[in-house]
Amino acid sequence: MKRITFIVSLFLAAFAPLASAQNLSVATGGTGGVYYPMGGGIAAVLSKFVPGMQATAEVTGGSVDNLKLVGSGKPYIGFSMADAALDAYKGEDKFKGGKVAVKTLMVLYPNRMHVVSVEGRGVARLADLKGKRVSTGSPGSATEVMAFRIIEAAGLDKDKDMKRERLGVAESVNAIKDGKIDAFFWVGGLPTAAVTDLANTPNTKIVMIDHAEVVPAMNKKYGPLYVEDTIPMATYKGMPHDNKQATVMNILVAHESMDDKTAYAIVKTIFDKRDDLIAVHKEAANFKLENQKPGATPIPWHPGAVRYFAEKGIKLN
Repeated sequence: MKRITFIVSLFLAAFAPLASAQNLSVATGGTGGVYYPMGGGIAAVLSKFVPGMQATAEVTGGSVDNLKLVGSGKPYIGFSMADAALDAYKGEDKFKGGKVAVKTLMVLYPNRMHVVSVEGRGVARLADLKGKRVSTGSPGSATEVMAFRIIEAAGLDKDKDMKRERLGVAESVNAIKDGKIDAFFWVGGLPTAAVTDLANTPNTKIVMIDHAEVVPAMNKKYGPLYVEDTIPMATYKGMPHDNKQATVMNILVAHESMDDKTAYAIVKTIFDKRDDLIAVHKEAANFKLENQKPGATPIPWHPGAVRYFAEKGIKLN
């Protein structure tokens, strides 16, 4: 009997690590943007360096989808733009009737709005979008949220003044190449692979539409979420000058029910292995301790993140 008990004990001990393994999904975005490769990099370092954690990156529609996945209560962390996260936290706009109990793990990098056309389509400024075929982003994305706000601030009607499509960035690039749309909105990091692809297409000259002038009107209505910013002309082939545009910060979020130890481990590992992530995409160079500060995100901080940053001398509460 003792021998049987001993064998059972050995069996249980052997499988204990599997039983305690923690699965985690990283909600990212479409394959043509920055969220997806960056999320894959984060999943890889978490799986490799957090004991017992197995993380995988998941393709999604973007911020809105990600926040809904986090709100599902399943083990998710997600990329989100700050404006979409605030809507989720307050239960507004695309989250009406369903607040998400979301918390900030860390501030990531700036997301720059691209309003893109190509030469020959007659689009040189926001007002020229009137009467055009325009993609405002995929349905589950914060690109759509921010695009609507820019269009509104420019004095245009998203439903009456243009023929609107709802495409992700990769699909938008294909559609503009095929002449199916005249312009598209995309908010993402620099460079975005799909936009690079468009700029490098033979016999195509990219046109980046300036729109920084609408930022004050957006902030007046929605709060101080946006900043006037620049996409440098060297970012994409064929840009004749810097593009003056609107930027919003990206944040990494989790459900408030995530235990403090897990949240701490996630944030610590991302900062410890930042160089590994920069090798995946250079926007990870913007993962900076100095960006983690009171007021940097409109969403409350997760206690596990607060603990990590306190160890680094940053007081968030």
